[in-house]
Parts: sequence; structure tokens; C-alpha cells
Amino acid sequence: MIPRIKQFELNDNWKLMVTFDDGFRVCYDVKDDIDTLDDFKSLTTEFGLWPMAQLDTSRTCIYWNDRIDLASDTIYEYGVPLS
Repeated sequence: MIPRIKQFELNDNWKLMVTFDDGFRVCYDVKDDIDTLDDFKSLTTEFGLWPMAQLDTSRTCIYWNDRIDLASDTIYEYGVPLS
């Protein structure tokens, strides 16, 4: 089953704090994606893009534009668990 995102917060240091419907909470470091994926570099070069993150209607993806998105299962698997 695909994990659904309940809520998320952005930090100034390129980190997402994400809570899922099952109560699992993680910190996902987007900086790793910025360093390795060309499309994600726009988050650092386009002023005001980072705070424009949105949750899609299915609650399975956080996205910034039509080229930059993060699937909930990726965040769930690779995020650092929070207590």
C-alpha cells in the first residue's frame, strides 16, 4: 500500500518534516536530491520555488512544479525516522 502524507513542513535547510496517516514521522533531506538530480537544482536557483511545495490530491506526492516532485513511498523509505 502506498503511504499517504497527512502533513508536511519545510525547513530552511532543504529538509522536509513529513507525517503519514499511520503516524510515522520522518525528516527527508532534499539536499541530496538537489546535489544529484538536475531538475531539483532549480529549488536553489529559482527564487521562491522552495516554499511553493504542495501536496497532490491523492496525498502520495509533494511537488513544486511539473518537473520536481517526491513520491510518498520514497520519503517514507529514505526519510530519517523522528520520535
